[in-house]
Amino acid sequence: MTDEYGKYGLPIEVRYCIKCTMSNQRPSSEREHGSKKDAKKNIISFDEEGVCSACRHNESKKLIDWNEREKELTELCNKYRRKDGGFDCIVPGSGGKDSIFAAHILKYKYNMNPLVITWPPNIYTDIGKENFNAWLNAGFTNLTYFPNQQVHKLLTRHSFLNLCHPFQPFMLGQMNLAPKISYEKKIPLVIYGENPAEYGSAIEENSIPTKDPSYYASDFQLDDIYLGGVCASKIMKDNNLKLSDLDAYLPANPYKLEQNKTEVHYLGYYLRWHPQEMYYYSVENTEFNPMPFRVEGSYSKYSSIDDKMDWLHWYTYYIKFGMGRATQDSSQEIRNGDLTREEGKSLIQRFDGEFPDMYLNDCCKYMGISVATFLETIETFRTPHLWNKKNGEWKLSSPIWESK
Repeated sequence: MTDEYGKYGLPIEVRYCIKCTMSNQRPSSEREHGSKKDAKKNIISFDEEGVCSACRHNESKKLIDWNEREKELTELCNKYRRKDGGFDCIVPGSGGKDSIFAAHILKYKYNMNPLVITWPPNIYTDIGKENFNAWLNAGFTNLTYFPNQQVHKLLTRHSFLNLCHPFQPFMLGQMNLAPKISYEKKIPLVIYGENPAEYGSAIEENSIPTKDPSYYASDFQLDDIYLGGVCASKIMKDNNLKLSDLDAYLPANPYKLEQNKTEVHYLGYYLRWHPQEMYYYSVENTEFNPMPFRVEGSYSKYSSIDDKMDWLHWYTYYIKFGMGRATQDSSQEIRNGDLTREEGKSLIQRFDGEFPDMYLNDCCKYMGISVATFLETIETFRTPHLWNKKNGEWKLSSPIWESK
C-alpha cells in the first residue's frame, strides 16, 4: 500500500461519478486465468470533470450511426450464414435476458442458424432453470458442457478462500468454452451479447466489434496459469488430477483458433444495448420470467438471477470494493435514462451490500465449507480504507449517500 493506493491497488480517496453512482473503486475485467491473491486491480477511470469512463462511453454512443452499425451486422451475417441451414454461429448463454435476446434476434430477424451453448451455473435457481427451458422452447438447439463437479467445487472453494471470488470458475468457463467449441465444431463465428467494457472495463475495447483474445486464449504453460489463486500444475499435483479434469478452465488454444479463423464478436457493438429493453424483448418473445421478488442486494428482479452463487459473488464484491449489485444496476439504469442519480443513491443506501441469506447455506455446502468459515474468510479480504467499525458493526467510510 502507498499513501495514494490501498489494498488491491484501489485509490485511498473514494470518489463517485458525478453522472451515475459508480465509484472509482470499481475493478476492470481481467484475465481470470492469471488472478493471484491480493493482486493489484486495474480500475475504472474518471476524467478531470469527475465523470467515469462508462458514462463518457454512453455519451459517445449517441453519436454512433446505429443504422450503419446494423448494416455491418447484416454483412457479418451474410458472410457466415450457411446456405445448407447448418449451424453458422455460436451464441453462449444460460437463458438470461441477454443471451435470449442475442440468439432470438439472430435467428428470427437475421436468419442465422445459431447453436446456443451453455456453461451451466454453479447452482441453478428455480427461475434460472425455468428460463433456460424457455430459451430452448423458443426454437433453439443447445449444447451444455457440464464440468467435473468434484473439480468445479474444488476450484470454487479455492477461489473463495484464496481470492474471495467464488464466481471465478464459472467466469473461466464462460470466457473459454465458446471459442473452444468454435474450433471443435468448426463454426468460426461466436457472438456474445454485451461487451463488459460498456461498464467501464477497458473502455477502449468498445471501439471494436471483437473480443480481445487475451481474455480467452493463451499458449501459457500450466505453471503460468492460476485457477482459484493456485498454480494449475500445483492443483493437479496436490489433488491427483489429470489435464482432462482442468481442460474446461484452461484458455483456448490460440493456434487452433487461428486455424479455424474463429472470430468472437459482441452484438452490443452492432445494436444499441439497453438491458431493460432486452428484458422486455425476452418476455415478449419467449416465456422468460423475472424473479417473483427482488434479488438480495438490489432492487432488480431480472438481472443475474440464474445462479445462486451470484448472490455470494456480489456480497464478496461489496466487501472488497465497497460497492455491490445495487450500485451496478443503478449506474447502468442512470446511464440509460431509466433512473435519476438521486433515485440511484437512495436505492444503494437501502439495498447495496445486503447479506445473502437466501442461498448462503446452499453455496457453503456446495463449496464444502461452514457458514462460520465463510464469515471468517470475508473479513480477511475486507478493504481497510473502505470500512469503519461503529458500535460493533462495519459501515462504509465514504458511502455515496453522504457524498455531494
